[in-house]
Amino acid sequence: MGDVLTFTDRGIYCPAGDFHIDPWRPVARALITHGHSDHARPGHGAYLATDAATPVIRHRLGEIAIDTIRFGETRRIGGATVSFHPAGHIPGSAQVRVEVGGEVWVVSGDYKLAPDGLCETFEPVRCHAFITECTFGLPVFKWRPQREVAADINSWWAANAAEGRASILGAYSLGKAQRLLALLDPATGPILTHGAVENTNAVLRAQGYALPDTTHVTPELDLKAHPGAMVIAPPSALGSNWARRFGPARTAVASGWMRLRGVRRRRGADRGFVLSDHADWDELHTAIRETGAERIFATHGYTEIFARWLVTQGFDAQVVPTEFGTAEDDAEDAA
Repeated sequence: MGDVLTFTDRGIYCPAGDFHIDPWRPVARALITHGHSDHARPGHGAYLATDAATPVIRHRLGEIAIDTIRFGETRRIGGATVSFHPAGHIPGSAQVRVEVGGEVWVVSGDYKLAPDGLCETFEPVRCHAFITECTFGLPVFKWRPQREVAADINSWWAANAAEGRASILGAYSLGKAQRLLALLDPATGPILTHGAVENTNAVLRAQGYALPDTTHVTPELDLKAHPGAMVIAPPSALGSNWARRFGPARTAVASGWMRLRGVRRRRGADRGFVLSDHADWDELHTAIRETGAERIFATHGYTEIFARWLVTQGFDAQVVPTEFGTAEDDAEDAA
């Protein structure tokens, strides 16, 4: 019997079920782990995603033929049995479990282990083979507890507000922006949002995800009526004409890449907050151990280094080239 999943020029493929998982080129049937644009792409004949991820995917891709599945529900597709399990990356994100002839493979998509209070918490899934991202697969990447980062962000905001300045915080419009909103102390001042963020907020609020009240920054909005505001916007908006409307302001970026000083300098922001929706070095190892898998396939990130380290730990590990993104929050389409 061949492998449960194979790796093709269109993406990860299941021969027994005749479907792809997060394919990067058009295919007949695509199982989608989450709505970020490097995983959920247009042009497929039919889509399957969790009921929690589907509204955002529809919002981003428009009218597509998409079926939904609940977390933990099993579905028979051809000769394969599939189920989706929480990945903890962003709201609705999933790992995909595929079983064929008693052999189980899991595709992680993107994931993090630490609960963030907003999205569904990562669930370890036992398997024989685990396809894992390793965006931050170096020992330097270790995240502080979320509560400490939240305290730093709120203190920074309060200090800026006391000086009469707005605080502009760059964060990816799906996932990171909403996570930050849930961490803010609304008592500090008004919270304003870029259109890309607010449109995503509306989709997630309609699903029942709890977010604080926000005000959409439109051309007509009187910014003087919102002194000391926190402004959440895509990183690409920092330094733009849109951002200059706020006058004297402090800027920051929230990303795992802020762990590297060189990246902080290149972003041109006043401050960097280390907050990632991906697993850090320790979480990657924990997730892999908890699967019980002997075969590990490393995708997007520090793949070569991470796979070599896994081999020293006794795993059958190898690198799989993919076309998923490797730069978190690098632009409007990053993870």
